[in-house]
Formats: sequence, C-alpha cells, structure tokens
Amino acid sequence: MGIKGLQGFVARVCPDACRTVDLREMVEKHRIDHPDFPPAIVVDAMSCVRYWYTPESWVSGGQWREYLAVLEDFIKAFMAAGIELVFYFDGVIEEKKRNEWIKRRLQNNKEIARIFQFIKTHRKQPGRGMFIIPSALPTFTRFALKSLGQKTVCTLQEADFEVAAYGLQHNCIGILGQDSDYLIYNTCPYFSIEKLRLDSLVTVMYSREDLCRALGLSLTHLPLFACLLGNDVVPESLLEGFWRKCLVTSPHKNNSYNRRTNILLAVANYISKVPCSYSSLKHLEEMLPLGSDKTLLCRGVESYLLPGQQSPWIPPNVTNRQIFSLQQQTVVCQDKEVFQLAKEQHIQSENYTIFNILSNGEIECSNSLEDECDTEIPGQALIYRPARQHIYSVLLESGK
Repeated sequence: MGIKGLQGFVARVCPDACRTVDLREMVEKHRIDHPDFPPAIVVDAMSCVRYWYTPESWVSGGQWREYLAVLEDFIKAFMAAGIELVFYFDGVIEEKKRNEWIKRRLQNNKEIARIFQFIKTHRKQPGRGMFIIPSALPTFTRFALKSLGQKTVCTLQEADFEVAAYGLQHNCIGILGQDSDYLIYNTCPYFSIEKLRLDSLVTVMYSREDLCRALGLSLTHLPLFACLLGNDVVPESLLEGFWRKCLVTSPHKNNSYNRRTNILLAVANYISKVPCSYSSLKHLEEMLPLGSDKTLLCRGVESYLLPGQQSPWIPPNVTNRQIFSLQQQTVVCQDKEVFQLAKEQHIQSENYTIFNILSNGEIECSNSLEDECDTEIPGQALIYRPARQHIYSVLLESGK
C-alpha cells in the first residue's frame, strides 16, 4: 500500500530520481543484458485499474465493451514493441496489514457517502475528482485479461511482494505500477503507470540509486527508512515521538517544505548515521513505543526482503520468515487434493473467494457503491449473507 508522501517527495525534492524513459529502448538494452530472458514487464494490475477505467458515467458502471477495448489497446501497444506483460492481482489480505486495510475501507465509506450526497443534491453524478473504483472491477478485469490471452496471477501473499519477487527472479525489464513500496524493494526498475504515454511507450522510471544519493543513504537503508516513516506493518501512530526527535536534530529542515517532507529528510538524516546491524535495529525498537510487540520493526524490515535476499538489520536465521510461514500455514480444508486444486485455480485467477474460504474460513468484502444513509434498502452484505452462509457450508462441509 506504500509509504505516505514518498512518491510526491521523490518528484518534488529528488527530481534526479525521476527519469523519463522510452520502454522501446529499454527492450533493446534488455535483449543485450539478458539474452536468455524474453523482454517482460510485470504489471501491478491494482495500481493500473484507474488508468484503464475512465468512463464519464462511472457511477452507473460504465460500458463493458469500451473497457475491454481499452485493455486490448493497452496490450497491443506493448506487444508491438515486443514486450510480454504479466498481470498481478491482490489475492489475499495479510493479517499483519488487516488493520490498515480496514482503516482505508472505512475512509472509502466516507468518500462514498459524499458521492451519494452530491447525487442527491445536484441530481447528477460527480466528476473524476470524487471517483471510486466499482468494487467488482478488479475481478472483472482479471477475467477480461484472461479472455485476451494474457498471463494473470492472483497472489498468495501481498501483491507488491510477489510482483517485486517475480520481477527480480525473471530479470524483467521492470515493474509497471504506482506504489512507493517498489522504491524500497531491491528489485528490477520501477515505472510509473500514471506517467505512461501509451502511444509512444514513454514513462517515468523512479531510480532507487538516485533517491539514496539524494538522501545520503544506501540501498540497505531503504527498508528501515520505510518502516520509520510508517507503513503497513509499523503504524504511523507509534512514530510521532521519534519524528519529533529527528526534526530537532535535522540540518535539512526547510520552512518552505511541508511537515511530511521535513520528516522524510529528518528520518533519512537520522538513520544515515546508524550502523547497519541487528543490534542497531534492537536499539531503535527499544526507543519506540511498541508495547508488547518488540519485533514490529524487525518484521517490517523483513517484509521487504525478497527470496534469497539478506539484510544486515536481520539475523540470517530469520530471513524470509514470511515465506516459511506461508508454506507452513494451517488451513481449514482438510482435503489436501481439493485444497491444492483451489490453490492452483486461485493463482491462475480462475477463482478468488474459494481458496480464501478453504484456507482460513473467511473472505474480505471491499466497499460497495451503496448509500449507507438509505435505511429503506438493506446493505448488500446483509442481503447476500444467507447465500454466503450456504456457500461456506458446502465448501467447509459443515452441513453434512
């Protein structure tokens, strides 16, 4: 889900880290550097839906054929340049990120309420300034891309982790998306979907190396930098006292910058002086009000380590613990053959909810475009509850 303010910070304060690139030229360079790997870009599809879905009448759902044509044109532009696309979709909500996910869904509810208030007041739908992605659109997009012959993957872990891992392991040209976490992972280059000009395949590449030079950091510092700014693992609410301490001692404080920009510079300045070691990390954990969970910072840094990678902040014996925990997860479904089939179909984007029910007995429902203030019409979650209960019963065999 990214680090608050980092993407804008890079554009404003570190312009050298934002390079305009021609993806066609990147293909030629890739063929020379990696002759054994086909030129491919791994696409964070959830970051791209806003780029693809642009109907004026979006409240009423837009036009499916128009949307399909947009996806087809997108694919053709890359195929013409000899670029293979691999589309990744979020398949799970990890327990460590559930609280942040809930917080963002509640915030979306407020935005949806404002949309309905606008419609009631003005008798027309709002413009793109109040845009909310229809809740089922990512699911429909998966099937649309499959119908167009594209490789689509539904993840078993947080999507940005699997995207970064795939890009690194397959020597991809880069990652196409809009998530500042891709600046933190030590993986292939990160391209902006927002800045993409499809007719020329020109976009902006965000350079980790140039970002580090501007901040006086090394690539090794970036995972700790992300955690001390607040991310999906380390809540911002725990860091206010630490930020104040950094701001007091920072030589880079600038009154023309907003507070968040000064915090980013101050945190970078602070950790640039911290030796890269596990003992340094433990010292930082003691400084922060982490309560009973003193491993939070360690787990946050570890979440950015891709398969095969190590970090001086983390002891080698716990590196990639999240991968091991995925392999050892306990599942609700006791029929291994059924579970394995559901898992394979989930990864191939052939189903979504079934695997989540069989693995942990529940699914997460995102926001719907419905008016919570309308008390005459019950919410869709309540209307469909009996159907969900029946499906749970069938899948989990509780109704034998």
